Amino acid sequence: MYPINEIVSAKHVRNYILELFFSDGKKINVDFGEFLHKRPHVQHDKYKSLKLFKSFRIEDGNVVWGKDWDMIFPLEQLYAGKIKI
Repeated sequence: MYPINEIVSAKHVRNYILELFFSDGKKINVDFGEFLHKRPHVQHDKYKSLKLFKSFRIEDGNVVWGKDWDMIFPLEQLYAGKIKI
């Protein structure tokens, strides 16, 4: 059994929006687009490419991008449905 607030699965909805499914049964759409476009960063900028953005995976209860977790977000923000800019 997963502790509350861990992500158990996710699917791409459209653009930079993922639907996240949490261990407590909650599901929520999170838009990562604003973060990607307003917070340029050498590690994150490549995920502006939708092809690369869609390459996310679930690891250790979180959604991550890149071999070495190039991009990862606090679970509290994901659970709330809003990435702080």
